[in-house]
Amino acid sequence: MLEGKARVKETDMSVKMQIQAMACASQALDVYDVSDCLSIAAHIKKEFDKMHGGGWQCVVGSGFGCFFTHTQGTFIYFALESLNFLIFKTASFS
Repeated sequence: MLEGKARVKETDMSVKMQIQAMACASQALDVYDVSDCLSIAAHIKKEFDKMHGGGWQCVVGSGFGCFFTHTQGTFIYFALESLNFLIFKTASFS
């Protein structure tokens, strides 16, 4: 498990949810090759959908940019090994 080596860059998640995100990323890296970013992201998304309800999104890679709207308290951006992880729940609009 590598969650102790993750570097959080930005977040508004609770500490408990941050730990879950990093543990989930670490588990995905144990299962998939570091070059298989799509499978790693899919694994994390599925786990967060199971734990916290649907609507989660995950981006994994070594370099990317994005702009998004998220539900407050559901965003984390961190680095683990050579990858960056962006996990967030989409915002619902009325």
